[in-house]
Amino acid sequence: MSALLDHLATGHTTVCRCWAVTRRDGRVFGFTDHDTALFFEGIEFKADTGLTASAVQQVTGLAVDNSEAVGALSDASVTEADIAAGRFDGANVTAWLVNWVDVNCREVQFAGSIGELKRGDGAFHAELRGLSEQLNLPVGRVFQKPCQAVLGDGQCRVDLKAPGYRADVAVEEVSEGRIFRFKALDGFDDRWFEKGRLEVLTGAAKGLMAVIKNDRFRDDTREVELWEELRMPIEIGDLVRVEAGCDKRMETCRLKFQNLLNFRGFPHIPGEDWMMTYPKQGGANDGGSRYS
Repeated sequence: MSALLDHLATGHTTVCRCWAVTRRDGRVFGFTDHDTALFFEGIEFKADTGLTASAVQQVTGLAVDNSEAVGALSDASVTEADIAAGRFDGANVTAWLVNWVDVNCREVQFAGSIGELKRGDGAFHAELRGLSEQLNLPVGRVFQKPCQAVLGDGQCRVDLKAPGYRADVAVEEVSEGRIFRFKALDGFDDRWFEKGRLEVLTGAAKGLMAVIKNDRFRDDTREVELWEELRMPIEIGDLVRVEAGCDKRMETCRLKFQNLLNFRGFPHIPGEDWMMTYPKQGGANDGGSRYS
């Protein structure tokens, strides 16, 4: 930091900007507005990507920092197909101000993630959201009958890698990019994978995931339907993984996953109809449990 300030104080500067984009699948992309590539942090920052960025707005306090990155769609860096498939949604972004003569002389100017991502006319526009954006998310526990945990997370603690909770199977038939039909996927009850997740393990769509809407037996095949289509081509023979789903009910937690101890709902909370009740001569009116 002090080295960069000393360099800026000279008045004759050799600085540029560099950005590192880390997707959720682990791939890292480096960009710079310098005219030659730079290398640091184990990342090559390419100069031929056409990426530029507006000034980063940074404020004190808890307000949200923001910026925007604009770049040309390039097969060597960010492709339109990858953007359409959602591979860059929520990717982490770090931006530096760098002395290109000595890349060790640099400072992080922005850290955050990609928000809204638009494409068109051979270019993309990515909204950059600062780390304080997370403070806009609602937090706290909701008192409701269904479970609030996500299946397999730290609160739920179900091990989805355990036998019976997931299966890897080759694609046998697919239509509309979201309806899969299998003959080899047996050994699981009807609707076992509903509200679960499908992940593509091989092929052009590798790494893409989607939520399962329906899982039904149709004649001699099993039909798995997604809520939305995968935005990359799926070929016969591609390997996919299907995981069991949970409808958040206490009965499902107890019988399907044997996990009632970690149930994060309130199954005995009174419904809204209790407000319409009135005194009666018969029955118990002692203020006790309505479920006893």
